[in-house]
Amino acid sequence: MASVWWSRPWVKPAWALVLACPGLLLLWQAFHDGLGANPAEALTRGTGEWALRGLVLVLLLRPLKVWTGSMAPLRLRRYTGVAVFIYGVLHLLCWAWFEQGFDWADAWADVLKRPFIWVGVLTWLTMLPLALTSNNASVRRLGVPVWQRLHRLVYASAVLAVVHFWWMREGKQDFAEVWVYGALMAGLLVWRLRARAAHRATSLQGTRADG
Repeated sequence: MASVWWSRPWVKPAWALVLACPGLLLLWQAFHDGLGANPAEALTRGTGEWALRGLVLVLLLRPLKVWTGSMAPLRLRRYTGVAVFIYGVLHLLCWAWFEQGFDWADAWADVLKRPFIWVGVLTWLTMLPLALTSNNASVRRLGVPVWQRLHRLVYASAVLAVVHFWWMREGKQDFAEVWVYGALMAGLLVWRLRARAAHRATSLQGTRADG
């Protein structure tokens, strides 16, 4: 049944639309005075928070594949990862535009001065190679093992994104959401580490049995 469901031609476009909805909603609110007293800050934080939520979703897709026994969640991963990167780009552009006026000298000075800014930039830089290689041509060119190792950078992106969010909220001493995202990320990372350890143990037992 899952394979039949996945074969429907509308699945990928529908998922892409779902991923685009938060950005479209922010855009609609921006044009209809729905972002409050500080729309620039609302856009900057909104795009950043949706990038963070997207990272949680990316990490959740593999456990969903295991729990459901269906490959469908993994087939949605590329779309989800690209959406995360787009929200990250929008977040970076909002900061460069609204806070720095695209003055790159001031922007660089801000990166060096404020730790949460340079952690945010570093988070985006770890996502950049993932976005650039999120295509079949890159898999063929790099080879599956190298491509898989490269895309483990998503775990670094997740950790850095939480650190960025925590440092940003430190000024207001508002950590409630930080703990939620941190707990989700930690749980998903622990699950992944345990899954890899179990896979290695199974592979090792198979090798010994063959020997």
